[in-house]
Amino acid sequence: MDRIEALLKKLPQDVDGAIITSSVNRSYLTGLRSSAGVVLVTRQGCYALLDFRYIEVAKKTIRNCEVILQDKLEEQLPELVKKHGIRRVALETGYQTIGEMTRYQKMLPEVEFLTDSRVNDAILELRKVKDEGELAAIRAAQKVTDTAFTAILDFIKPGKTEREIAAELEYLMKRNGGENPAFDTICVAGPNSSMPHGVPGDRPVQDGDFLTMDFGAMVDGYCSDMTRTVAIGHVTEEMDKVYHLVLEAQLASIAKIAPGVPCFDVDAASRDLIYGAGYEGCFGHGTGHSLGLEIHEEPRFSHTVKKDVLCQPGVVMSVEPGIYLSGRFGCRIEDIALITDTGCEVLTHSPKELIVL
Repeated sequence: MDRIEALLKKLPQDVDGAIITSSVNRSYLTGLRSSAGVVLVTRQGCYALLDFRYIEVAKKTIRNCEVILQDKLEEQLPELVKKHGIRRVALETGYQTIGEMTRYQKMLPEVEFLTDSRVNDAILELRKVKDEGELAAIRAAQKVTDTAFTAILDFIKPGKTEREIAAELEYLMKRNGGENPAFDTICVAGPNSSMPHGVPGDRPVQDGDFLTMDFGAMVDGYCSDMTRTVAIGHVTEEMDKVYHLVLEAQLASIAKIAPGVPCFDVDAASRDLIYGAGYEGCFGHGTGHSLGLEIHEEPRFSHTVKKDVLCQPGVVMSVEPGIYLSGRFGCRIEDIALITDTGCEVLTHSPKELIVL
Protein backbone atom coordinates (compact mmCIF):
# COMPACT_ATOMS: atom_id res chain seq x y z
CA MET A 1 0.00 0.00 0.00
CA ASP A 2 1.16 3.55 -0.74
CA ARG A 3 2.38 5.27 2.41
CA ILE A 4 0.12 8.29 1.94
CA GLU A 5 -2.87 5.96 1.57
CA ALA A 6 -1.77 4.08 4.67
CA LEU A 7 -1.58 7.33 6.63
CA LEU A 8 -5.02 8.39 5.43
CA LYS A 9 -6.45 5.10 6.72
CA LYS A 10 -5.05 5.96 10.16
CA LEU A 11 -6.12 9.61 10.09
CA PRO A 12 -8.63 10.26 12.91
CA GLN A 13 -12.15 11.03 11.69
CA ASP A 14 -12.13 14.50 13.28
CA VAL A 15 -9.02 15.53 11.32
CA ASP A 16 -9.24 16.98 7.80
CA GLY A 17 -5.53 16.80 7.03
CA ALA A 18 -1.96 16.95 8.26
CA ILE A 19 0.98 19.26 7.70
CA ILE A 20 4.27 17.34 7.54
CA THR A 21 7.47 19.38 7.78
CA SER A 22 10.11 17.10 9.32
CA SER A 23 12.70 15.87 6.85
CA VAL A 24 12.46 12.29 8.10
CA ASN A 25 8.68 12.00 7.70
CA ARG A 26 8.67 13.84 4.37
CA SER A 27 11.23 11.35 3.15
CA TYR A 28 9.23 8.41 4.45
CA LEU A 29 5.96 9.53 2.88
CA THR A 30 7.26 10.75 -0.51
CA GLY A 31 10.53 8.88 -1.06
CA LEU A 32 12.46 12.14 -1.55
CA ARG A 33 15.09 13.31 0.90
CA SER A 34 15.33 17.07 1.23
CA SER A 35 16.41 19.60 3.83
CA ALA A 36 13.26 21.70 3.48
CA GLY A 37 9.70 21.44 2.26
CA VAL A 38 6.11 20.91 3.31
CA VAL A 39 3.81 17.97 2.66
CA LEU A 40 0.09 18.65 2.99
CA VAL A 41 -2.00 15.51 3.34
CA THR A 42 -5.74 15.90 2.74
CA ARG A 43 -8.49 13.33 2.33
CA GLN A 44 -8.79 14.27 -1.35
CA GLY A 45 -5.11 14.46 -2.26
CA CYS A 46 -1.54 15.09 -1.19
CA TYR A 47 0.78 17.98 -2.07
CA ALA A 48 4.55 18.24 -1.79
CA LEU A 49 5.69 21.87 -1.78
CA LEU A 50 9.43 22.08 -2.45
CA ASP A 51 11.73 24.94 -3.34
CA PHE A 52 13.82 25.33 -6.50
CA ARG A 53 16.71 23.23 -5.15
CA TYR A 54 14.61 20.06 -5.15
CA ILE A 55 11.88 20.66 -7.70
CA GLU A 56 13.51 18.87 -10.65
CA VAL A 57 14.30 15.68 -8.79
CA ALA A 58 10.96 15.84 -6.98
CA LYS A 59 9.02 15.84 -10.26
CA LYS A 60 11.01 12.82 -11.38
CA THR A 61 10.73 10.77 -8.20
CA ILE A 62 7.57 11.64 -6.24
CA ARG A 63 4.59 9.68 -7.49
CA ASN A 64 2.06 9.82 -4.64
CA CYS A 65 1.82 13.62 -4.26
CA GLU A 66 1.25 16.55 -6.56
CA VAL A 67 4.58 18.40 -6.66
CA ILE A 68 4.39 22.18 -6.38
CA LEU A 69 7.23 24.67 -6.64
CA GLN A 70 7.25 26.45 -3.30
CA ASP A 71 7.84 30.16 -3.76
CA LYS A 72 5.25 31.91 -1.57
CA LEU A 73 4.17 29.36 1.02
CA GLU A 74 2.15 32.00 2.89
CA GLU A 75 -0.12 32.21 -0.17
CA GLN A 76 0.11 28.68 -1.53
CA LEU A 77 -0.77 26.79 1.64
CA PRO A 78 -3.91 28.83 2.44
CA GLU A 79 -5.10 28.33 -1.15
CA LEU A 80 -4.78 24.54 -0.84
CA VAL A 81 -6.44 24.51 2.57
CA LYS A 82 -9.37 26.56 1.19
CA LYS A 83 -9.63 24.34 -1.89
CA HIS A 84 -10.17 21.25 0.28
CA GLY A 85 -12.29 22.91 2.96
CA ILE A 86 -9.85 22.01 5.71
CA ARG A 87 -10.99 23.13 9.15
CA ARG A 88 -8.96 20.93 11.47
CA VAL A 89 -5.35 20.00 10.76
CA ALA A 90 -2.84 17.92 12.68
CA LEU A 91 0.86 18.58 13.17
CA GLU A 92 3.83 16.33 13.91
CA THR A 93 3.90 16.95 17.63
CA GLY A 94 7.09 14.92 18.02
CA TYR A 95 9.03 17.03 15.54
CA GLN A 96 7.61 20.54 15.16
CA THR A 97 8.61 23.38 17.45
CA ILE A 98 6.28 25.89 19.06
CA GLY A 99 7.77 28.48 16.72
CA GLU A 100 6.82 26.43 13.67
CA MET A 101 3.30 25.86 14.96
CA THR A 102 2.91 29.59 15.60
CA ARG A 103 4.02 30.31 12.03
CA TYR A 104 1.35 28.02 10.58
CA GLN A 105 -1.31 29.39 12.91
CA LYS A 106 -0.61 32.89 11.59
CA MET A 107 -0.61 31.57 8.03
CA LEU A 108 -3.93 29.74 8.50
CA PRO A 109 -5.94 31.76 11.04
CA GLU A 110 -9.24 30.05 10.17
CA VAL A 111 -7.86 26.56 10.81
CA GLU A 112 -7.93 24.71 14.11
CA PHE A 113 -4.58 23.06 14.88
CA LEU A 114 -4.67 19.83 16.85
CA THR A 115 -1.75 19.41 19.21
CA ASP A 116 -2.44 15.87 20.42
CA SER A 117 -0.12 13.09 19.29
CA ARG A 118 -2.54 10.91 17.31
CA VAL A 119 -1.27 11.71 13.82
CA ASN A 120 2.36 11.83 14.95
CA ASP A 121 1.90 8.40 16.54
CA ALA A 122 0.18 7.09 13.41
CA ILE A 123 3.20 7.99 11.27
CA LEU A 124 5.60 6.40 13.75
CA GLU A 125 3.44 3.27 13.80
CA LEU A 126 3.67 3.04 10.01
CA ARG A 127 7.44 3.52 10.12
CA LYS A 128 7.91 0.84 12.77
CA VAL A 129 7.46 -2.17 10.45
CA LYS A 130 9.95 -2.14 7.58
CA ASP A 131 9.11 -3.19 4.04
CA GLU A 132 11.50 -5.11 1.79
CA GLY A 133 13.06 -1.95 0.35
CA GLU A 134 13.76 -0.58 3.80
CA LEU A 135 15.21 -3.88 4.98
CA ALA A 136 17.48 -4.01 1.92
CA ALA A 137 18.84 -0.57 2.80
CA ILE A 138 19.41 -1.53 6.46
CA ARG A 139 21.14 -4.75 5.43
CA ALA A 140 23.38 -2.79 3.06
CA ALA A 141 24.18 -0.25 5.77
CA GLN A 142 25.06 -3.00 8.22
CA LYS A 143 27.29 -4.70 5.63
CA VAL A 144 29.20 -1.43 5.27
CA THR A 145 29.51 -1.23 9.06
CA ASP A 146 30.74 -4.82 9.39
CA THR A 147 33.31 -4.19 6.66
CA ALA A 148 34.59 -1.12 8.49
CA PHE A 149 34.99 -3.09 11.72
CA THR A 150 37.06 -5.76 10.02
CA ALA A 151 39.33 -3.11 8.49
CA ILE A 152 39.75 -1.01 11.65
CA LEU A 153 41.32 -3.90 13.53
CA ASP A 154 44.51 -3.47 11.50
CA PHE A 155 44.55 0.27 12.24
CA ILE A 156 44.19 0.10 16.03
CA LYS A 157 47.53 0.23 17.82
CA PRO A 158 48.83 1.65 21.09
CA GLY A 159 49.41 5.36 20.57
CA LYS A 160 46.46 5.88 18.23
CA THR A 161 44.02 8.31 19.79
CA GLU A 162 40.31 7.74 20.23
CA ARG A 163 39.67 10.59 17.81
CA GLU A 164 41.98 9.10 15.15
CA ILE A 165 40.29 5.70 15.38
CA ALA A 166 36.82 7.27 15.18
CA ALA A 167 37.83 9.28 12.12
CA GLU A 168 39.25 6.19 10.42
CA LEU A 169 36.06 4.25 11.13
CA GLU A 170 33.98 6.97 9.50
CA TYR A 171 36.34 7.09 6.52
CA LEU A 172 36.14 3.31 6.12
CA MET A 173 32.33 3.40 6.16
CA LYS A 174 32.24 6.08 3.48
CA ARG A 175 34.88 4.35 1.38
CA ASN A 176 32.85 1.15 1.43
CA GLY A 177 29.53 2.66 0.37
CA GLY A 178 28.10 4.49 3.36
CA GLU A 179 26.58 7.91 2.68
CA ASN A 180 27.28 9.30 6.14
CA PRO A 181 27.72 8.01 9.67
CA ALA A 182 24.29 7.14 11.05
CA PHE A 183 25.20 9.00 14.27
CA ASP A 184 28.22 10.50 16.01
CA THR A 185 30.75 7.70 16.36
CA ILE A 186 31.57 6.65 19.91
CA CYS A 187 35.15 5.51 20.39
CA VAL A 188 36.35 5.45 23.99
CA ALA A 189 39.22 3.60 25.65
CA GLY A 190 40.49 2.74 29.11
CA PRO A 191 38.71 4.69 31.86
CA ASN A 192 36.74 6.59 29.20
CA SER A 193 35.03 3.35 28.15
CA SER A 194 33.00 3.44 31.37
CA MET A 195 30.97 6.27 29.78
CA PRO A 196 28.36 4.65 27.48
CA HIS A 197 28.12 7.72 25.23
CA GLY A 198 31.59 9.12 25.75
CA VAL A 199 33.00 11.49 23.13
CA PRO A 200 36.24 10.49 21.34
CA GLY A 201 39.15 12.59 22.55
CA ASP A 202 42.91 12.83 22.27
CA ARG A 203 43.71 10.06 24.73
CA PRO A 204 45.92 7.41 23.08
CA VAL A 205 44.86 3.80 23.51
CA GLN A 206 47.22 1.91 25.80
CA ASP A 207 48.16 -1.64 26.68
CA GLY A 208 45.54 -3.03 29.03
CA ASP A 209 42.67 -0.88 27.70
CA PHE A 210 39.24 -1.90 26.65
CA LEU A 211 38.30 0.07 23.51
CA THR A 212 34.58 0.40 22.85
CA MET A 213 33.46 1.45 19.37
CA ASP A 214 29.79 2.22 18.71
CA PHE A 215 29.23 3.22 15.09
CA GLY A 216 27.01 2.80 12.07
CA ALA A 217 26.61 3.74 8.43
CA MET A 218 23.69 5.20 6.52
CA VAL A 219 22.62 3.82 3.13
CA ASP A 220 19.66 5.22 1.19
CA GLY A 221 18.72 7.16 4.30
CA TYR A 222 18.56 4.09 6.56
CA CYS A 223 20.78 3.46 9.58
CA SER A 224 22.85 0.62 10.92
CA ASP A 225 24.25 0.37 14.43
CA MET A 226 26.79 -1.88 16.10
CA THR A 227 29.15 -1.87 19.06
CA ARG A 228 32.25 -3.93 19.63
CA THR A 229 34.64 -3.81 22.56
CA VAL A 230 38.19 -4.99 21.90
CA ALA A 231 41.19 -5.23 24.23
CA ILE A 232 44.63 -3.73 23.70
CA GLY A 233 47.59 -5.94 24.59
CA HIS A 234 46.07 -7.95 27.41
CA VAL A 235 43.06 -8.23 29.71
CA THR A 236 42.80 -8.68 33.44
CA GLU A 237 40.78 -11.50 34.95
CA GLU A 238 37.95 -9.06 35.76
CA MET A 239 37.94 -7.61 32.24
CA ASP A 240 37.66 -11.11 30.82
CA LYS A 241 34.81 -11.90 33.25
CA VAL A 242 32.92 -8.70 32.37
CA TYR A 243 33.32 -9.22 28.64
CA HIS A 244 31.97 -12.74 28.67
CA LEU A 245 29.14 -11.80 31.03
CA VAL A 246 28.06 -9.04 28.63
CA LEU A 247 28.25 -11.48 25.73
CA GLU A 248 26.21 -14.07 27.62
CA ALA A 249 23.62 -11.40 28.43
CA GLN A 250 23.43 -10.25 24.83
CA LEU A 251 22.95 -13.77 23.54
CA ALA A 252 20.23 -14.36 26.15
CA SER A 253 18.30 -11.32 24.96
CA ILE A 254 18.66 -12.32 21.32
CA ALA A 255 17.36 -15.79 22.15
CA LYS A 256 14.33 -14.23 23.86
CA ILE A 257 13.19 -12.21 20.82
CA ALA A 258 10.06 -13.54 19.13
CA PRO A 259 6.68 -12.17 18.02
CA GLY A 260 4.42 -11.42 20.98
CA VAL A 261 7.20 -11.39 23.57
CA PRO A 262 7.11 -8.27 25.76
CA CYS A 263 9.99 -5.91 25.04
CA PHE A 264 10.37 -5.70 28.83
CA ASP A 265 11.21 -9.42 28.92
CA VAL A 266 13.93 -9.07 26.27
CA ASP A 267 15.57 -6.42 28.42
CA ALA A 268 15.15 -8.56 31.54
CA ALA A 269 17.00 -11.45 29.91
CA SER A 270 20.16 -9.31 29.87
CA ARG A 271 19.53 -7.30 33.00
CA ASP A 272 18.82 -10.26 35.26
CA LEU A 273 22.10 -11.93 34.28
CA ILE A 274 24.16 -8.78 34.80
CA TYR A 275 22.52 -7.81 38.07
CA GLY A 276 22.59 -11.39 39.31
CA ALA A 277 26.36 -11.49 38.79
CA GLY A 278 26.84 -8.56 41.14
CA TYR A 279 26.81 -5.66 38.69
CA GLU A 280 23.52 -4.03 39.65
CA GLY A 281 23.76 -0.31 38.94
CA CYS A 282 26.44 -0.85 36.29
CA PHE A 283 23.98 -1.27 33.42
CA GLY A 284 21.87 1.87 33.39
CA HIS A 285 20.57 2.08 29.83
CA GLY A 286 18.07 -0.03 27.93
CA THR A 287 19.02 -3.22 26.12
CA GLY A 288 17.98 -1.95 22.71
CA HIS A 289 15.96 0.29 20.43
CA SER A 290 14.37 0.18 17.03
CA LEU A 291 16.08 1.93 14.12
CA GLY A 292 15.41 2.86 10.52
CA LEU A 293 15.33 6.36 9.06
CA GLU A 294 16.37 7.50 12.53
CA ILE A 295 18.92 5.81 14.73
CA HIS A 296 16.55 5.75 17.70
CA GLU A 297 12.97 4.75 16.99
CA GLU A 298 10.25 2.94 18.90
CA PRO A 299 9.83 0.41 20.40
CA ARG A 300 12.65 -0.16 22.89
CA PHE A 301 13.94 -3.07 24.93
CA SER A 302 13.94 -1.44 28.35
CA HIS A 303 13.15 -2.04 32.00
CA THR A 304 11.00 1.11 31.89
CA VAL A 305 8.77 0.10 28.94
CA LYS A 306 5.18 -1.01 29.54
CA LYS A 307 4.68 -4.77 29.50
CA ASP A 308 2.04 -4.53 26.77
CA VAL A 309 4.68 -3.34 24.26
CA LEU A 310 5.37 -6.52 22.29
CA CYS A 311 7.89 -7.71 19.73
CA GLN A 312 6.43 -7.45 16.23
CA PRO A 313 7.61 -9.02 12.95
CA GLY A 314 9.27 -6.57 10.57
CA VAL A 315 10.78 -4.39 13.29
CA VAL A 316 14.57 -4.00 13.42
CA MET A 317 16.01 -3.73 16.93
CA SER A 318 19.43 -3.25 18.46
CA VAL A 319 20.53 -5.57 21.27
CA GLU A 320 23.26 -3.87 23.32
CA PRO A 321 23.73 -4.67 26.99
CA GLY A 322 26.82 -3.38 28.75
CA ILE A 323 28.65 -3.10 32.05
CA TYR A 324 30.33 0.17 33.07
CA LEU A 325 32.69 0.46 36.04
CA SER A 326 33.11 4.18 36.65
CA GLY A 327 36.65 5.45 36.13
CA ARG A 328 37.97 1.98 35.30
CA PHE A 329 36.53 0.45 32.13
CA GLY A 330 33.34 -0.46 30.34
CA CYS A 331 32.17 -3.05 27.85
CA ARG A 332 29.24 -3.13 25.41
CA ILE A 333 28.39 -5.55 22.60
CA GLU A 334 25.68 -4.65 20.09
CA ASP A 335 24.06 -6.28 17.08
CA ILE A 336 20.92 -5.36 15.18
CA ALA A 337 18.23 -7.99 14.65
CA LEU A 338 15.13 -8.25 12.50
CA ILE A 339 12.12 -9.68 14.31
CA THR A 340 10.70 -12.47 12.13
CA ASP A 341 7.55 -14.60 12.25
CA THR A 342 9.39 -17.26 14.27
CA GLY A 343 12.11 -15.41 16.20
CA CYS A 344 14.73 -13.04 14.89
CA GLU A 345 17.45 -12.76 12.28
CA VAL A 346 20.69 -11.12 13.42
CA LEU A 347 21.80 -8.71 10.69
CA THR A 348 25.24 -8.03 12.20
CA HIS A 349 27.92 -10.47 11.09
CA SER A 350 31.08 -9.30 12.85
CA PRO A 351 32.65 -11.73 15.33
CA LYS A 352 31.86 -11.36 19.03
CA GLU A 353 34.58 -13.42 20.66
CA LEU A 354 36.99 -11.35 22.74
CA ILE A 355 39.60 -9.82 20.41
CA VAL A 356 42.93 -8.82 21.93
CA LEU A 357 45.01 -6.63 19.60
